[in-house]
Amino acid sequence: MVVQSQSLRDRQVASLEKILNLNHASHEPSTHHQDLSVANGLVSKATPILNSDGDPIWKVLVFDNLGRDVISSVLRVNDLRAWGVTIHLNLSSARHPIPDVPALYLVEPTAANLNLINQDLSKNLYSEAYINFLSSIPRPLMEDFAAQIAEAGTAESISQVYDQYLNFIVAEPDLFSLGLGKETYWALNSANAKDEEIDTLVDRIVSGLFSVVVTMGAIPIIRCPRGGAAEMIAAKLDRKLRDHILNSKDNLFSAQGQRSATAVVIPNSRPVLVVVDRNVDLIPMLSHSWTYQSLVHDVLKMHLNRITIETPIDEQNPSKGRTRKAYDLTSNDFFWSRNAGIPFPQVAEDIDTELTKYKDDANEITRKTGASSLEDLQTDNPNTSAQHLKAAISLLPELRERKATLDMHMNIATALLKGIKDRQLDNFFQIEESITKQTRMQMLELLNDGSKGSEPLDKLRLFLIWFLSTEQDISRSGMERFEEALTKSGADVAALTYVKRVREITRMTMMTSAPAQPAPQSTGGELFKGFSSISNRLTDRLASGALGTNFENLISGVKNFLPANKDITITKIVESLMDPASASSSAIAKTEDYLYFDPRSANARGTMPAPSQARHQQSSGMPGALGSLGPGTQASFGQRRQGFSEAIVFTVGGGSMDEYGNLQDWAKRTSAAGGAVASGPKRRVVYGSTEIVNAEDFVVGELARLGREDR
Repeated sequence: MVVQSQSLRDRQVASLEKILNLNHASHEPSTHHQDLSVANGLVSKATPILNSDGDPIWKVLVFDNLGRDVISSVLRVNDLRAWGVTIHLNLSSARHPIPDVPALYLVEPTAANLNLINQDLSKNLYSEAYINFLSSIPRPLMEDFAAQIAEAGTAESISQVYDQYLNFIVAEPDLFSLGLGKETYWALNSANAKDEEIDTLVDRIVSGLFSVVVTMGAIPIIRCPRGGAAEMIAAKLDRKLRDHILNSKDNLFSAQGQRSATAVVIPNSRPVLVVVDRNVDLIPMLSHSWTYQSLVHDVLKMHLNRITIETPIDEQNPSKGRTRKAYDLTSNDFFWSRNAGIPFPQVAEDIDTELTKYKDDANEITRKTGASSLEDLQTDNPNTSAQHLKAAISLLPELRERKATLDMHMNIATALLKGIKDRQLDNFFQIEESITKQTRMQMLELLNDGSKGSEPLDKLRLFLIWFLSTEQDISRSGMERFEEALTKSGADVAALTYVKRVREITRMTMMTSAPAQPAPQSTGGELFKGFSSISNRLTDRLASGALGTNFENLISGVKNFLPANKDITITKIVESLMDPASASSSAIAKTEDYLYFDPRSANARGTMPAPSQARHQQSSGMPGALGSLGPGTQASFGQRRQGFSEAIVFTVGGGSMDEYGNLQDWAKRTSAAGGAVASGPKRRVVYGSTEIVNAEDFVVGELARLGREDR
């Protein structure tokens, strides 16, 4: 029997469900990941444990900020309630006593959090405490906490203390971040960052990666380039995994130590963990993308799967003003799961298809029941047979859920189209598709053209991409003209100051390639038939729907094209490490010198000085740069040509939705299950970073800050 492999999200949800069940294993395995069409939350088939009277054990959930982010990305309030959580509160907020109810804590193991928990115990806020740490608590902290408990005499109030290894945030089934904020790239590259801050940051990254590896249930082979933060993190993670295996009789990766919640599927082979520095390729952090999830992330500033958009209070009467609506985009949304990585024109077409399907299903129900609409269904209608009425009532919840989901995506599409048109993002994307063909004069004309978009940052992003990609030499006077044009357009050129410093380093590691498959050659009208069909028929279909009559005006002027299917640098690196037999010679040459760590081997290990010590061994000449740690471990020829079917890819200093989407496209395209053209094994790539950062935050918050420090 072939068991479907669980995604990282499936495994994290299973671990959280076990925590919510007071760390009792569920009698029935959760199967929500097998039904992505369920759009109303994670309705688990497993049941919570019961008390002696046969009732669910109701409890209070108390979390810190990271615990909140971890839970809110994968569970909703309804899901918490299904597991007996009646109320959820932040640990640092003012909380009233609920003495008859147990409290379930999910927090980071910090001295501040332990003090707050101890205060709760001293005040008898709850009947008993189930304490779950997001990562392993250091022994000194645990000893201090035990001493405080003993002094206060509150030990009897503590029922459980667990290390859960869940200090990472899962946004998509195989996309995670460590939630370390949007200053990681700055901290690792700034001369102003203190050594203690670097040490702490690296330790947090290693802790988060350790938790991801534990949750996935297999010890990986670790590959990374020489020098920089990537080697530092790989070496420390190798040491941490090695020490855990050697010092724990029943370690977290043994059959006895496997957590039952996440041990449903054990990988047949070990994955490869690829750790790279952000400077390996800056372009994905700057580019304008054309896929649905990337546009939502860039235009609507998605954070923790939540976006907020403005919609008219009354479509027919704009004078009534606008209201703000918040939406959650999760893997349980059938439309998002199917279309997140799809080019936006195709998403618009699928919205139209789903609306047609919804209308047909609704008409079928009303035809059989004799009602004029779904809202007019009446149980006392004498013309309706009992059988048809029963069938209609059973289908109503699902139809209404579909309608709500489609309305939400229509609102999102409207907001995206407005952003695309106002900022002319279609023009920027089209230029970036052939960025290396742009001449200096063409770029200068575009920067000086005041009609190209309403956002100066878009011009700055485009120029930075061209500057990092072009082979043309740019004189000092030429650069001054570019900077003058950017400044005149309203852009802050501080980011360019820093990019000029890292350009040569980044260009040595960047890899460009021709499209992996030819892009479909079609007429513009046919490519965007989804947009035109929606604009022509939506008003008739949903008179009270989410878009109204302004959709056609939004569509007009948006260019009709689909992106070329090409692999970016990070995908080329992963391909050369996962499937060296199929990788290009240029990609293999770039990764030939990558270090090799095997935590299970007595030999494949490297040196590991303190991060602050390595930082001062500057080999790149960049301010604040992290130098090489030493000899490391050079891979043998056999190790360099070893293939993998599963990979964890981690970028240090910020992640991009473009990279995640490109890696998923490559894995699907080259997997045996991906189609007739694929010839290799079924591949899976998990992508993660210190934080998923959109272009605005990266350019304005980090590159510009570094640039001002260089002046």
